[in-house]
Amino acid sequence: MSFDTPIAEQDGVFAGPFRAPANMLIEQEYGGHKSIHDDAEAERLGFKAGPIEGPTHFSQFDPLLVNLWGKDWFERGCISCHYKNMVVEGEEVQAFIKPVSETRADCWALKADGTPVLEASATLGPDHGETLLEARMAKLRPAGELIILSDLSVGMVGKQDEPIVMAADQNMGALYPFSLTEKLAKITERTTWYDNADASPWGKAIVPTEMISVLAEYSNRMAGFPVKGPTIGLFADLEIRYVNGPIFVGEPYLIRREIVALSQGRRTENYWTRTRIFDQTGTTQMAETLLNHGVLKHSYDAYPKELLA
Repeated sequence: MSFDTPIAEQDGVFAGPFRAPANMLIEQEYGGHKSIHDDAEAERLGFKAGPIEGPTHFSQFDPLLVNLWGKDWFERGCISCHYKNMVVEGEEVQAFIKPVSETRADCWALKADGTPVLEASATLGPDHGETLLEARMAKLRPAGELIILSDLSVGMVGKQDEPIVMAADQNMGALYPFSLTEKLAKITERTTWYDNADASPWGKAIVPTEMISVLAEYSNRMAGFPVKGPTIGLFADLEIRYVNGPIFVGEPYLIRREIVALSQGRRTENYWTRTRIFDQTGTTQMAETLLNHGVLKHSYDAYPKELLA
């Protein structure tokens, strides 16, 4: 077992300990303004404080899923997550999994007071079946009239292949103003696989599952998707899938993006992007993400008042 995380089991449900994740996106900027993770911006938009970035919670599941599937989890696992309630710094969260077959587990996380944080499916490929987000996406209703996302269309792809890399001490830019080393100092679950090549079964340090999201998104402006702004958004749903994993620290990769769905809710317009991570040559797919990016309607000054909920 690579993690020292204590795991409890009762009636077929495995649980990790309560953890209080840190908000490392307080200084996040895009479009010339702070993000929803800044307390002042969050309060302006009607939230009690800046929330923890959703993928942060994935780290609490890694020990549970490695306990279930071993190192295969980082090679061909998939976590497909729908966020239910925001978590702010200081709140404690506990992760749970319940295996339902040899290659599938139901996952969820709760706050200390029982408030649900997220629900997810975890699967082991190559045959993942229908993931939780694929099932949600299949049930989407037509988006209807979109304002902020009116220039987007399903099937639109990024303007270029995006070269990416995550070195240990590399600051990941304005969207993610910290390095992997800084993240590992605060990550809820530690393993030497993240920063010690000699301890890793693959002979190289690997990128934590939660940081695959950072790797997949820090260069997203290169895609050139015409989203109107300035606006403020949030992650409503996120799936991270290893295809030929793991993803290695300091290794160069190539990204290709596609818009796979458009939708909207009472307070958000949503665009779903599938981001595929390839090796440096662009020939072998290593991983991918499916992200439902919700853009808050009332964060856009030009949004027609009669269309706001």
